[in-house]
Amino acid sequence: MACAAFAALGPAWGGVALPFDVVEAAPGLFVHTGRHEETSQANRGDIANVGFIVGERCVAVIDTGGSLAIGQALAAAVRRATDRPVCYVINTHMHPDHVFGNAAFAGGAARFVGAASLPEALAARAAHYEAGLAEALGDAAAGSRIVAPDLLVDDRLRLDLGGRALVLQRWPTAHTNNDLTVFDEASGTLWLGDLLFDERIPSVDGSIKGWIAVGARLREQAVSRVIPGHGRIAPPWPAALDAQSRYLQQVAASVRAALAAGKTLRETVDAANPADADGWLLADAYHRRNVTAAYAELEWE
Repeated sequence: MACAAFAALGPAWGGVALPFDVVEAAPGLFVHTGRHEETSQANRGDIANVGFIVGERCVAVIDTGGSLAIGQALAAAVRRATDRPVCYVINTHMHPDHVFGNAAFAGGAARFVGAASLPEALAARAAHYEAGLAEALGDAAAGSRIVAPDLLVDDRLRLDLGGRALVLQRWPTAHTNNDLTVFDEASGTLWLGDLLFDERIPSVDGSIKGWIAVGARLREQAVSRVIPGHGRIAPPWPAALDAQSRYLQQVAASVRAALAAGKTLRETVDAANPADADGWLLADAYHRRNVTAAYAELEWE
């Protein structure tokens, strides 16, 4: 992995500016690593990995962070790296920590890109997401808003940045029902969004069975490096994916055992122990949620 990096100050709040470091993980491919935290006033929603890829003609931004302020910090990082314009803003899925920064790129010439199912998913959740952000950030949420994609991916789409092509792939329901990956042919880098969690515990919001199945297909991809939606830049591949798959399979197996024993949802969730997710950060916040989501899906098997 290339080690080039530059540090900058991100959005200021209460007179204090947050650092917004960007690493050049491969030539022309820049990544900012989000924090392993819940969205708060202290972090302004800077909890997801975001970044951009520079071509000879223009730039593609991949995910934009959890608030307008984070999107503005990302836009500033783009300007520091290159004078080429942003032509695409690609959202890997619907979750607010990946899309609320879109507002920083609206009003220009950039096309907003997402899975064909993303507009409906965003529209159904926009009010809830915006209320949640206002509660978490207070006044710092001002200006953050949902920007829906205007260029949709039904299956695969190839984008030309000028001498550099990106291949976008839509996946069956897994982490969500609108997951999209971005493959940079020039560097062999696969940007996975939240189809891969590294260090931070995976969060099921689509289909646990679907996610396990998509994971098996992703494992077959021949890539030089991967960028997860959360976690380290270019974690070991496919070891990072295998760790996630083991966790998801463990949750599915424990829920199936509870169902076979006639356990109710409440009994199953109450018996779920975050210690079973040993090694994953934020397990206390998400393990029981994952058990709940798995129960709701698997009880209909």
